[in-house]
Amino acid sequence: MGKRWLPLEANPDVMNQFMWGLGVPEHVGFCDVYGLDDELLAMVPQPVLAVILLYPQDRNKESHASTASPVETRQEPSKNVYFTRQTVGNACGTVGIIHALGNAASRIKLGEGSYFDRFYKRTADMDPVQRAAFLEEDQEMEDAHSVAVSAGDTEAKDGVTEHYVCFSCVDGELYELDGGTSGPISHGPSSPDTLLQDAAKVIKVRAALYPESNNFNVMALSSN
Repeated sequence: MGKRWLPLEANPDVMNQFMWGLGVPEHVGFCDVYGLDDELLAMVPQPVLAVILLYPQDRNKESHASTASPVETRQEPSKNVYFTRQTVGNACGTVGIIHALGNAASRIKLGEGSYFDRFYKRTADMDPVQRAAFLEEDQEMEDAHSVAVSAGDTEAKDGVTEHYVCFSCVDGELYELDGGTSGPISHGPSSPDTLLQDAAKVIKVRAALYPESNNFNVMALSSN
C-alpha cells in the first residue's frame, strides 16, 4: 500500500460525527456492543444495520484455523453486496463504515447531494478494485478521515496491528466484508432481525483464536 492514513479510533462518537458530517441522518449511528452474551446483545438499539469488529488480525492464524475446522460457508456472494478493496494503509475503519452504509443503503435515507449520496452513486457500477482506486484519490474523504482521527481520545499512530471488518446481511446471508481480502465471505443464513446475534457467533469463534488478546472492539450501526 502506497498511500497511508492514520488509523481511526474505535469510538462510536468519533465515527458518528464523521458519518453525520458526510450525509448520514443523525437517527442512524454506531454504539458499543459491551459483550456477546444474549443479555448484553439485547441492550443494543434495534434495528441493527451492520456490525463492525476491530481486532488484532493474524491471517496466518485464521487461515490455519479455517482449514482445520471451517466456520463459514464459501459460495459465490450475492451481486447485491457492496464491496470495495482497500489500497490505503490504515483506512480500514473508513472502509468498514463504507461497507456498513453501502449494504444498508435501502434502509438509510442519505442527504440528497451529500458526500455519501454522491459517493455511492458514482461507485455503484464499479468493481471492488475500481472503488478502491476511487477512494484512494478522493481528497474529500481523506480530509474527513483526518478530521475524525484528530477527534479521537487517543493519539493516532501509524503501525497499528488491529484491523476493522464489517458484518452485513444481504439477501438472507451474513457477509464479512474486509477490504484486505479479494471479496465478501459468506457466513451462512441470516436476516435483518438476527444480524447482531449471527455476527456475534462468528466473532466469538474469531476471538477464540486470540485468547491472549483483549484488543477486540465491537460496534453496531443502528437506526432509531
